[in-house]
Amino acid sequence: MRYSRITATGSYLPERVMTNAELEVLVDTSDEWIQARTGIRERHIVRDDESTCDMCEQAALRALEAADIDANTIELIVLATSTPDLIYPSTACLLQHRLGIDNNCAAFDVQAACSGFIYAFSIADKFIASGAVKRALVLGADSNSRILDWSDRGTCVLFGDGAGAMLLEAATEPGIYVTRLHANGAYSSLLQVPSGVSKPTGDPFIRMRGNEVFKFAVNAMGSIVNETLEECGLEKNDIDWLIPHQANQRIIKATAKKLDMTMEKVILTVAEHGNTSGGSIPLALDTGIRDGRIKRGDNLFFEAIGSGFTWGSVVAKY
Repeated sequence: MRYSRITATGSYLPERVMTNAELEVLVDTSDEWIQARTGIRERHIVRDDESTCDMCEQAALRALEAADIDANTIELIVLATSTPDLIYPSTACLLQHRLGIDNNCAAFDVQAACSGFIYAFSIADKFIASGAVKRALVLGADSNSRILDWSDRGTCVLFGDGAGAMLLEAATEPGIYVTRLHANGAYSSLLQVPSGVSKPTGDPFIRMRGNEVFKFAVNAMGSIVNETLEECGLEKNDIDWLIPHQANQRIIKATAKKLDMTMEKVILTVAEHGNTSGGSIPLALDTGIRDGRIKRGDNLFFEAIGSGFTWGSVVAKY
């Protein structure tokens, strides 16, 4: 039987940092209010001439450097984003060309909002487990600042821009224990960008009913903990690190409590990154690996929830 394992990671954050103090000038809010409710102190914002693909390129190059491999050995690119450079071609195809990959490997985008990286992770794992490919590049990235209404204090304080990349490779022993994916479109009005390509409404910005999203997220993340651990046969104390979607510190604390974990065992980047949507989890993963907290052999629990609603989890051994 074939399995997949994480071999390397990389990430990228734009140079521009926007603090809560800057937002106090734009909307009726305060640093104290934002930190108390979200845990966010600052976030990174793309330059006017910087795109999602630009960020993905830098994150991918860092992952390739960490793995010390030739980009042309990649056999699949799955890129999770809600803010692609273009309607088409996909950002994954643009990235493939940027990286000089000319082996005609499959490359496509996945759109599952903030859960996108979990979806992309699961897809790549299934490709490898089936024997279709041996090495995949999985990315999550979003330029959320492009779809923010900077006069809406309920959303503009939450989001930031960034990208993360991960290399998955075939293995003879389990590296990915289980992946779980869910969706329920009945809740689509709670978190959405109301204007689209085939249904333009003139409101191309993130709109959110925050209290209702929070309640659903806490319940969904609580439920998926038991569901995921039961499927993979692990106990709560078998998990070394929780690597959650970095949306809100209160949601993260609730998930950690469900796992009986202290916050010292959570990779927490929301204070510095804000909610980077698809980029959130791979950014946190790369942070934990590069600062030495996450070590080979550690069991990792990934979880995310996003617009749709979509939500999912992965349990993996690093």
